[in-house]
Amino acid sequence: MNMGREFQLDEEREGRIGLSEAVYCAGKSPAQIGAILDYAVARGTPRLLTRLSEASLASLPTHHIATLDYDPVSRTAYAGRPRRRSGPARITIVAAGTSDVPVAREAMRTLHFEGYEAVEIVDVGVAGLWRLMRRLDELRGMSVVIVCAGMDAALPSVIGGLVPGLVIAVPTSIGYGVAAGGRAGLDAALASCSPGIVVVNIDNGYGAACAAIRALRIRADRA
Repeated sequence: MNMGREFQLDEEREGRIGLSEAVYCAGKSPAQIGAILDYAVARGTPRLLTRLSEASLASLPTHHIATLDYDPVSRTAYAGRPRRRSGPARITIVAAGTSDVPVAREAMRTLHFEGYEAVEIVDVGVAGLWRLMRRLDELRGMSVVIVCAGMDAALPSVIGGLVPGLVIAVPTSIGYGVAAGGRAGLDAALASCSPGIVVVNIDNGYGAACAAIRALRIRADRA
């Protein structure tokens, strides 16, 4: 089968919006992922792979496994070299709990692939706000704060009322019962009384990172 008929990469995306195309691997077969990587390698275009399971990774051709920079926590991989870092960190990624780290790490890896430094702060959820308060001065110095939180996703609202930078809420699918796989957190973030919070979809660390990059580029263009 000609796998090239099953995908059409968007080679002009970076020129249009300033972000390269990522490869969402969930639902794709190892043969399809391998064919996409062959295409990218042949053209010398680095690719970010998201939601790449360890099982799918292990099923790829050996020559691809050997060259991918894979992170099992975020299930992301770099095919090719990420962009050169563009100065000091202006983004902080906050995870309410350790269980939210995979989503936070997806955001971190996306930012690094696109050339942006970021600081990660973990386990500062609302059940122990003293942990957040001792990092508050650091958060107030950042242009963008990405907040990943499950359960009731209260943390984005708290941070949104305390820092001047752009706050991007990422509700995660962590939680019991009525947390409903992240829907309760999504609704809470959308209903937040902290003004100006941006909300992305459940577990969408990649989308949060892309929103942060867009915001920083607009700010740089206007500086």
